[in-house]
Amino acid sequence: MNNGSIAQPFAHPLYVMLKPAGAQCNLACEYCYYLEKEKLYGNSRRHLMSEELLERFTRQYIEAQTQREVLFTWHGGEALLRPISFYQKAIELQRRYARGHLIDNCIQTNGTLLTDEWCDFFRRNNWLVGLSIDGPEAFHDRYRRTRNGKPTFRKVMDAVSLLNRHGVEWNAMATVNAFNGDYPLEFYHFFKEINCHYIQFTPVVERDAQGQVTDYSVTPKQWGDFLCILFDEWVTKDVGEYFIQLFDATLANWVGVTPGLCSMSGSCGHALVMEFNGDVYSCDHFVSPHHLLGNIHEKSITEMAYSEQQNKFGAMKNGHLPDQCRKCRWLFACHGECPKNRFVSCGEGQPALNYLCDGYRHFFEHVAPHMDFMKAELEADRAPANIMSLPPGSLSL
Repeated sequence: MNNGSIAQPFAHPLYVMLKPAGAQCNLACEYCYYLEKEKLYGNSRRHLMSEELLERFTRQYIEAQTQREVLFTWHGGEALLRPISFYQKAIELQRRYARGHLIDNCIQTNGTLLTDEWCDFFRRNNWLVGLSIDGPEAFHDRYRRTRNGKPTFRKVMDAVSLLNRHGVEWNAMATVNAFNGDYPLEFYHFFKEINCHYIQFTPVVERDAQGQVTDYSVTPKQWGDFLCILFDEWVTKDVGEYFIQLFDATLANWVGVTPGLCSMSGSCGHALVMEFNGDVYSCDHFVSPHHLLGNIHEKSITEMAYSEQQNKFGAMKNGHLPDQCRKCRWLFACHGECPKNRFVSCGEGQPALNYLCDGYRHFFEHVAPHMDFMKAELEADRAPANIMSLPPGSLSL
């Protein structure tokens, strides 16, 4: 697998995130939105995907694809709570049912369970690893701790060393929260220091049982300022060398190509999630009884993915936009972002405005001249990295 594919504005026609160990995890990160999903299956003794279910899914998933490339994504909870033998079986089944398809695998992990054996497995089979790491030690350990409250940064840095030593392709999956959101350059420089060239920055936006935004959530202003300061550093030094997922997605929307980041796409519904028992839900952020599409033992992946219920879910993203969004000059760039964050009322009183709206508008206004330039370079079949040769300040609004 070519790691350069991470930076490509490409969307899969059908994508299902797998939860081989359900919501089980060896950590208890304070901002994690998925740990509570264990409660959905409180009557199940073992939240582990069976090999029978693995085979059923593998066959159906490959058959449902409309293109040659197929991506299997293993997620959690913590996906490494399953042994290597489980994933060896997955590869065996993928080969059995491939029928000419090109198959890739990626797995997300908190890194604390990585070993030489795991890394050797990933390298030999060309798996991409998404590593959850929230920057320097003080940032990371603020919220990412074990169930006993112990810090995890040192173990994650050991994982980075293991991945690099074995030549495993990996990218960083970092959250931007209330604590680290004021330090974009420290955050970014840390990743450059550990030689991480592919970074996904995700804003933490969570609400408590009363519907109030949590104290650890990033504020709209923090998010906008974070992105602008980070962009200024990246666009003058690192275009084409370091790939930041949100910037790639923004450029994709600027040139009219579907971005690889679903939150910035024009519609939802192409990225489902399957739990350890075969239950399929509309989205990883909407795992609830209301968004249950069915179970793979009773319905096929194709039937659920293209069902009326899922089509309605996909159309909801655009259909529920408030007038403020529809009139916004930057609608093409964010499409209202993720529906899970759309819980604020507009000035006109309409619901469903994105909580981060002010931050995104600030970001788009700031980067517009640079995006226009890079778009023109792409249309002229030239490299967007040419922007770094311009005199400082020449593209200011």
